[in-house]
Amino acid sequence: MSGLRPTGKVHIGSLVGALQNWVRLQDEYECFFEIADWHALTTTDSRAEDLSVLIREVAVDWLVCGLDPEKSTLFIQSQVPEHAELHVLLSMIVPVSWLDRNPTLKEQVRDLDLRGKVSYGLLGYPVLQTADIVAYRANAVPVGEDQLAHLELSREIVRRFNKLYGKVFPEPEALLTEFPKVPGTDGRKMSKSLDNTILISDPPDAIKTKVGKAFTDPKKIYKGDKGHPDKCPIFAYHVLFNPDEAGR
Repeated sequence: MSGLRPTGKVHIGSLVGALQNWVRLQDEYECFFEIADWHALTTTDSRAEDLSVLIREVAVDWLVCGLDPEKSTLFIQSQVPEHAELHVLLSMIVPVSWLDRNPTLKEQVRDLDLRGKVSYGLLGYPVLQTADIVAYRANAVPVGEDQLAHLELSREIVRRFNKLYGKVFPEPEALLTEFPKVPGTDGRKMSKSLDNTILISDPPDAIKTKVGKAFTDPKKIYKGDKGHPDKCPIFAYHVLFNPDEAGR
């Protein structure tokens, strides 16, 4: 079980970090992949008509990347009301202190300048995320090491629920996979909110323009300098998409 928020067309960070792995997993597991439109509302005030366009764009990119409705269940979160119902029930047993320590929330407050603007929906999104997982009694969730804290919170919620009401849900295990970190064109985390993405649907000319303006290595003054490739997004893209050449 996994999903992505419909924030528009998919960028190469999501392609490498999630979709390529999902495509492989659908041949090994019974998979459920959700377009998490309720989660999208936690950091945006998008209207319903805006979301419908974004959902369509995400769905098209998923299909283009190789997700197959004949192999996996692809669905829109808000069209399964049981997610919301289960979220309400789980929220009754989750201490606010558990949600306050969420490292991703702290990053979002910093990166999106949300200090003093955090809604209940954003604070409580890990509870909805847990509902997304356990609604299908999923026993595996593909995550990278940087996401283990999120899944552990879901496991804590499940343990508390099962202790109170009997063993209803399995504790979801991390299907630990190596998700390469894909930097944005400015060297920060690739994110549409930071306007530093390369979309998988970008035409060649657009990609060339974005790469041409990308942050490289300001300390590499002369051509013969060794430089700092570990800090250069362009080199990171080279390693990801030309691994044989980059290893030379």
